[in-house]
Amino acid sequence: MKLLITGATGLIGSAVVQAALASQGVSEIMLALRKPIQVTDKRISQVLVKDFLQTTELTASIRKADVLIWCLGISQTQVSRSDYEKITYDFTVAMARACLENNPAIRFVFVSGDGADRTEKSRTLFKKLKGRAENALLQSGLQEVIIARPDAVRPRGKNKRAPFAYKLAYPFFPLVEWLAPHKIIWSDVLGRALIKLALNGEPGSTLENRELRVLGRE
Repeated sequence: MKLLITGATGLIGSAVVQAALASQGVSEIMLALRKPIQVTDKRISQVLVKDFLQTTELTASIRKADVLIWCLGISQTQVSRSDYEKITYDFTVAMARACLENNPAIRFVFVSGDGADRTEKSRTLFKKLKGRAENALLQSGLQEVIIARPDAVRPRGKNKRAPFAYKLAYPFFPLVEWLAPHKIIWSDVLGRALIKLALNGEPGSTLENRELRVLGRE
């Protein structure tokens, strides 16, 4: 299977890449990146994208890919509201349109988040925009959309790719996992779960954190 992955330099995306490399079912891994990274595995290729609203650089990769795993995202504390809306919603919709035009049969695995609100009425920007993005994907005309809603992603070790807020939270993860284990998912467990969804599919499905925890540990 040929994968196209966005957000590969982030916490979740990097875990997905590692899980893909460990899978015998993945023959090719195409990374959509803004800047090149150092890679050693021959299965990995890189496509540089200046602006995810203009996806022409990705046309060939979209046509070749069996699955797109959308891990692109950013904390709303790191950018302005307008940039957060663009990254969270506009980029997602632009990619869905590009997939519909070039490869409508592609399996689109979207990393959303816990509490995503498809009524789009939430006062929390994250929940509102993730819900709006989910709605757009489900109504896009793509043949297969799978939505994953992880909750608190715990990095495995002192992950350099983890956002600053996650690094501040490191000391508290064990306590949260003890009090509410269903709220936490290890990054490598999530990576494996997303690869299993990519390989096996769950068309039309929305998987919550509990289900992702189970899937990634099977």
